[in-house]
Amino acid sequence: MTVTAEPNATTTRDPRLAPTTLTRLFFDAVAGYDRPNAMQVKVGGTYQPISHRTLATRVRHAALGLRALGVPDGAVIAILSENRPEWAIADYACLTARYLDVPIYPTLPDEQIAYILQDSGTVAIFVSSTGQAQKVAAVRGSLPALKWVIAFDDVSGTGIDMTLAALEARGAAAETPDAAARYRGDAMAVAPDQVATIVYTSGTTGEPKGAMLTHGNLASNVAAVAKVIPITDQDASLSFLPLSHVLQRHFDFLMFATGVSIAYVESMDTITVNMTEIRPTLVVAVPRVYEKIYARVLENALASGAFKKRVFFWARAVGERWADVRLAGRAPDPLLAAQYAIARKLVFSKLRERVGGRLRYFVSGGAPLAPAINRFFYAAGLVILEGYGLTETSPVISVNRPEQYRIGTVGPPISGVEVAIAPDGEILCRGPNVMKGYYKKPEATHEVIDDAGWFHTGDIGVLEDGFLRITDRKKDLIVTAGGKKIAPQPIENHIKLNKYVSQAVMVGDQRKFPIVLVVPNFEQLEKWAKLKNLLYGDYKQLLAQPMVKAKMEKEVLGKLTGLAHFESPKKMVLLDRDFTVDAGELTPTLKVRRRVIDKKFKALIDRIYAESDTATDA
Repeated sequence: MTVTAEPNATTTRDPRLAPTTLTRLFFDAVAGYDRPNAMQVKVGGTYQPISHRTLATRVRHAALGLRALGVPDGAVIAILSENRPEWAIADYACLTARYLDVPIYPTLPDEQIAYILQDSGTVAIFVSSTGQAQKVAAVRGSLPALKWVIAFDDVSGTGIDMTLAALEARGAAAETPDAAARYRGDAMAVAPDQVATIVYTSGTTGEPKGAMLTHGNLASNVAAVAKVIPITDQDASLSFLPLSHVLQRHFDFLMFATGVSIAYVESMDTITVNMTEIRPTLVVAVPRVYEKIYARVLENALASGAFKKRVFFWARAVGERWADVRLAGRAPDPLLAAQYAIARKLVFSKLRERVGGRLRYFVSGGAPLAPAINRFFYAAGLVILEGYGLTETSPVISVNRPEQYRIGTVGPPISGVEVAIAPDGEILCRGPNVMKGYYKKPEATHEVIDDAGWFHTGDIGVLEDGFLRITDRKKDLIVTAGGKKIAPQPIENHIKLNKYVSQAVMVGDQRKFPIVLVVPNFEQLEKWAKLKNLLYGDYKQLLAQPMVKAKMEKEVLGKLTGLAHFESPKKMVLLDRDFTVDAGELTPTLKVRRRVIDKKFKALIDRIYAESDTATDA
């Protein structure tokens, strides 16, 4: 079955958002909005505005500075930084000067950064701070093509060649009326099929590959999403997912193109504080962020007194009933409406306050969001528009809309994008958003884009009344020794709803049955252990205690219902630390690298299966 999204006539967008180029979107936004607070950044303890005019000047001077340095036409320039206005300035400078830029996750270690810089042939790199400059300095000897290291901060002594301020000063010195006119003319002459950026996939399996995204790929995707999510220039956004992640970068392109003020988070540790300061109306995040918010709300409720705890769970139950009625398109009866009004005032209003009190829409992408968490947010009056896409699709393929909303799905395809389901269940996509290919990897490109132009996503899903539902990753499917296929993500998402669980990963490919690796929520587990007067020195000693094992088995395995016998994990392994990006167990976007985990914990997993075989033989 194929679904072709038709233009959505319910939302009229600015005609300047017709599919075009990123450079045109930039210049049109500057001219069309010309606001004092295009962006906001924390300086001296308060958020300070940056105007469209200031941004345009700084972008132009940075672009002219790169030209003055002698960076050749079409060169590759990398950006290694946390989210901040300078990230966007460097990005737009590269785009308008017709360079190809490569965003790099600031959490990556030296070796992985070196691989990306080598593979892309990067000649210049923007870095944010001392820490990032030191990473580049550590590998610069193996990068003969790298000629310039430009730092956002003044971090002399760390191998940088100049600061961004010095680059902009160089550009300002080289600026003449003719030079400025040539710069703008060249930028506006960029063709939609010209490569704008090379975004390296996080790689759940194998080495990263550079997806070549054109101006037309990204600009058409921005325009299509602008048609289905109601956005005005009175909205405000908080940017905190890494801009090296194509989801946040696309979202910030969208915000800038529609006149929304973009505020940058100070750090990932200050998101909650910055939410209350900026009071955003539009925010994009990955499921892990919503999981953490939900877990914190649940933890606070459980730590309250008996009365407040009862009120919370009563409110949650009322909210779920109210959400089910509303999502079914019906009006709540008077009793339920009255109960919900009380629940909203006593419980849900506090959650809304924690995210600033003005939020109109959350947007979720990057991985499937547990329906139970989505429903809880919906009941709280916080609508999460879950969508779906990949780096290679620029990124949005489908998204829920306010008027086309179904929890448990990732919405209908966006305008101009075709979706089909292959005979084996794989989701296929075709449209102006599909990448040009993988950089210097024609064979890998041919593996995912067939002769008819269909991009093979590697995800498994179904189409239901035009709504796309993701069921699992094709390569993540667990195939047991008996040939049974198991989609682990929905089971893992269910397990992670338990307050005693932080992370859960199922394994069992080519085994007799699946097992689950569980990292406990040690904050909750230690509270329980204290009540039981258990003595231990560290987490390993805690998890070794029979009472703890029995408790966790009851919480995890004992509460898995509604699964086929072959789908149910038969054993549980408790781990004393979280899976991390640094250990290679998670991608920078926090997706599980199941094969890495399976390999890293192979001895432990093998022992569990061996013990099971011994018990069976006995």
